[in-house]
Amino acid sequence: MRLNPYLTFDGKCEEAFKVYEKTLGGKIEAMILHEGTPAADRVPVEWRKKILHARLVLDGTVLMGSDAPPDRYEPMKGFSVTLVLKDPAEAERIFSALAENGTVRMPLEETFFAFRFGMLVDRFGTPWMINCEKPM
Repeated sequence: MRLNPYLTFDGKCEEAFKVYEKTLGGKIEAMILHEGTPAADRVPVEWRKKILHARLVLDGTVLMGSDAPPDRYEPMKGFSVTLVLKDPAEAERIFSALAENGTVRMPLEETFFAFRFGMLVDRFGTPWMINCEKPM
């Protein structure tokens, strides 16, 4: 069994996944448009070049997502995509990149449980937690 986050966007899935690929590393393995699939007839014409399914692989972990048509889109809430890192400098780099034009909920800082921990919502609406854990 695997557990993979699946994110939904309001038309910015392709842009978001390209930022995630650049920021987090890994490789986009799928970026499928509605156009040319059986799903094309179920979305507005102007939505057909939006993403039906995206897949980004990061060290064996998979992050997936798509663009939800306007009548079905709901902002992401009630969860966070958590990145656990070993290197505080890498945690700071990733946090800064994801926070650009987003909202920092908790600045990245040392806590009793982490060398660095912070929370943000990126400019695409994805909530993130960045955690550089201390040994327990």
